[in-house]
Amino acid sequence: MAVSLNTGTRDIPLEFARELTAIVSREWESGDFINKTTPVTQDLLKFWFNGVFCDIRSVNFHEGQKQAILNTIYLHEILKTDSVFDMYAAVSEEISAQMDIAYLKKDKFSHPKYCLKMATGTGKTWVLNALLIWQYLNAKLEENPSGRFTKNFLMVAPGLIVYERLLDAYLGKEEEGNGQQSGVRNFETSDFKKYEGLFIPPAYKEIIFGFIQSSLVKKDEIGRKVTGDGMIAITNWHLLAGEEESEDDFDLSPMEDPSSAVKELLPVTPGTSAGHSLDVLDNQYLSGGQIEFLSNLESLAVFNDEAHHIHETKKAGIVSEVEWQKSLNKIAEEKGTRFVQIDFSATPYDVTGSGQKRTKHFFPHIIMDFDLKTAIHRGLVKTIALDKRKEIAAMELDFKAAREGNTVLGLSDGQKLMLRAGLQKLRILEKQFRDLTCDKSGKTDKNPKMLVICEDTRVSPHVVDFLIQAEGLNPEDVVQIDSDKKGSIPAKEWQEIKQRLFNIDKHLSPKVIVSVLMLREGFDVSNICVTVPLRSSEAPILLEQIIGRGLRLMWREPEYQDVKAENRLRLLQKKQEPSNYLDILSIVEHPAFIRFYDDLISEGLAVETRDLPGDRTSVLGDIINVGLKDNYREYDFYWPIIIQEKEETLKVMAPTAEHMSKFEWYSLEQLQKMVSREGESFFSEEVTVKTRFGEYKVTAELFTAKSYNDFLAKLLKVITSSLGKISQRAMKVFPVMQINNSFLIKALDDFIKNRLFNQPFDPFIDNNWRVLLLSKSGIIEHIIKEVSRIIYEMQNAINVEEAVVIKKYFSEVEEIKLRENFSLELTKTIYRRLPYPSNKGGFEKNFMLSCDNDAQVNSFLKINENYHDFAHFKYIRTDGMLSAYYPDFIVKIDNSIYLVETKAQKDIKDPNVKQKELGAIDRLKKINELKSEDRMNCEWSYALLGETTFYSMRDRGASIMEILEFSRLTEERIEGRLF
Repeated sequence: MAVSLNTGTRDIPLEFARELTAIVSREWESGDFINKTTPVTQDLLKFWFNGVFCDIRSVNFHEGQKQAILNTIYLHEILKTDSVFDMYAAVSEEISAQMDIAYLKKDKFSHPKYCLKMATGTGKTWVLNALLIWQYLNAKLEENPSGRFTKNFLMVAPGLIVYERLLDAYLGKEEEGNGQQSGVRNFETSDFKKYEGLFIPPAYKEIIFGFIQSSLVKKDEIGRKVTGDGMIAITNWHLLAGEEESEDDFDLSPMEDPSSAVKELLPVTPGTSAGHSLDVLDNQYLSGGQIEFLSNLESLAVFNDEAHHIHETKKAGIVSEVEWQKSLNKIAEEKGTRFVQIDFSATPYDVTGSGQKRTKHFFPHIIMDFDLKTAIHRGLVKTIALDKRKEIAAMELDFKAAREGNTVLGLSDGQKLMLRAGLQKLRILEKQFRDLTCDKSGKTDKNPKMLVICEDTRVSPHVVDFLIQAEGLNPEDVVQIDSDKKGSIPAKEWQEIKQRLFNIDKHLSPKVIVSVLMLREGFDVSNICVTVPLRSSEAPILLEQIIGRGLRLMWREPEYQDVKAENRLRLLQKKQEPSNYLDILSIVEHPAFIRFYDDLISEGLAVETRDLPGDRTSVLGDIINVGLKDNYREYDFYWPIIIQEKEETLKVMAPTAEHMSKFEWYSLEQLQKMVSREGESFFSEEVTVKTRFGEYKVTAELFTAKSYNDFLAKLLKVITSSLGKISQRAMKVFPVMQINNSFLIKALDDFIKNRLFNQPFDPFIDNNWRVLLLSKSGIIEHIIKEVSRIIYEMQNAINVEEAVVIKKYFSEVEEIKLRENFSLELTKTIYRRLPYPSNKGGFEKNFMLSCDNDAQVNSFLKINENYHDFAHFKYIRTDGMLSAYYPDFIVKIDNSIYLVETKAQKDIKDPNVKQKELGAIDRLKKINELKSEDRMNCEWSYALLGETTFYSMRDRGASIMEILEFSRLTEERIEGRLF
């Protein structure tokens, strides 16, 4: 649902968060808070925050982390709010009245959803860990399940760096060997093990460690790995985004690219452009399966790190959901209050307007605001200092790279000056830090780093070259990490740079990190002390994120806390020079950052602030591996795969236009009237009242032979290829058949020029080519269907007497995964158990039980397309494209084998169901013409079994054979013919 951004949320959510924090603080201080929680939660809160435990630990939660945990528990466990609207109503009716109620009623806010606004570097991961422990222990140990807790968790990271950091936190860091990471993680180095004295009360230690070590699922294991009592799935946000969009994509006119006119009709096909490579298509298929798996879980808690990725996007004044949020909506759809979403972000807002009208609109579900100002004053992150250039008697400098068109010629003088200033500050820090911390051998682990944020990937090589050639740095002192257009490290480069990147704090080199966008999120290097922002973007979120990359504390040891506190006093209160540069982030001047810095000042950054005093076995847990029975051979089937001999294929590989039917919807004359003969039309339109005026023509004689050939080639690519499964989770493009493409191109050209309109047609004369691109006329659809029909007929023109048959036994798939709670232990099948759908699966369940109990049935099997990927037919969809179809069941009764499709009664008349039926019947004809020993000595049939038919006949005592014979389809029956 789209909403207007005329008013937006503004800072009302922050007012709500302050009111909630005040209420929670009062109840906590009075003792009422803890008395309203479960026994498990009471144990956790006492261990985490009671002075008796805190006083004996060297590490504790700071006040921001504590408030985030308390506010979340208060809303979810004490107030038991089920939506964002409920949350506002329960805390403050006055603040609730200021919000757009219709907006709060949107689906994405209709479940428990909380956003924790915490400045970068203030320990969001520790809050996440604590909330996971709280949810899991309550779900596991709650005597009377309340439905408020879960054992299933999905952690969503913004990119590979945060993804790896989360794996480090839960499984431990990868061990190093010969300078390389071994891939083996050491749990002793995980956050939970290192800080068990903070996170885990001793009574729960065994439970938590067992859960973490047995139930963590990496992104490529979601839906595949069988865990114990619950699941911790860690992935990056691309899983939910569905596909990567290229920022370089732009629309071409049909004159420049005829394929644009058919884009709407043609499905995505593999290629080299962004989003269309086989790897991306594989990822799309994988992601689809993972999202479906997560959607089927009964309960789930989602933790989103850097949750500003889920903001709404504005286009033409309308706000719409990003793909990430759409996927979360789907996952949450059937769960109701059993879906909990907890978002973490330092910048949870959108921005509208510009200049003086620029307004931040904060996410409505913010429940706690621990901002950068507070974090700096508490010493939880570095203090920010801006290194400004004196402009007295100085020339105004350009801070953008020198370009000629889109070509980057080199760095501007302003950029070079900024880099030199950053290097000078870096050298000062190196000397001070070395003198302060080096041991007798001259070694130190306090190695300051400089981060350079470039305009784009075309500029970063020039920066590296300048630092090495002009400023004398060694090549090993500079690391260049280019990002993709989404700000993430390309996966193919990740393994090469991961080792060097994650250990950068430990070593003197590299000293300088050069990147574009990748390092704006999740880069946890603590030793960044100088930032040189060569980007000119003034987007507030981007600026905050860039600053955030250098905010993490470098000097955490107790012995440095007093001198750091003194620095904060001098800088923030007395406005004096610091006495040292411990934990001070220096940002070299850039105009965009000067304005941002002024905003921070105006917001009170330099002003001192006061101290701030479900339960059932998880769905994943019942996923089990099921193998073959000892006597599986008694119930086994094989699928006959007919292989064409090469000679047979060659006999039908020269199609001509005579095989294709002409286009009859419109005559060529009618179509020519629909298109402009003079060129492209443009007109003007007044913005406010939409007055149209000033139409004019632009000559469009741009169609060339190359364009026409490209048009034919794109059609051929779609017609002769189809996506097929190569494994349980992967897909690949395959040719429909071995065919001489030059013959088919020739036939296509002949068809278009001589038979398509039943008269000669030259696309190059008198703008005739525009007729082919009339998207609503159905011409391209007609061409696709005609050629697909020819290929389909050629593929099935098999000389059965000479056919070679491969017998693919179902038992070759020795093990399948299924959900134990949605499966049956049956007798007449090869596996120990067979699954049925968890959602509306009663029909399939009862059909299997009836088959198993019917003495006439010899054996049966539910075909699982993820495992039995060979058991399919090809059919032509209603849009003319070839596709694969997998029947639901295969059943053997005496000398008959039935392929059974179970359908709800309402779906039987679906047009594509009819196409599947025709494809199955056509293929079964070929199977039944095989020698008896090549078809299990049986006659093969196809049955379309409707739910109503099954129950009505079963309840009247009909046998499975009688039911299937009644439902058995023939070509005449499908077509509605008696004879």
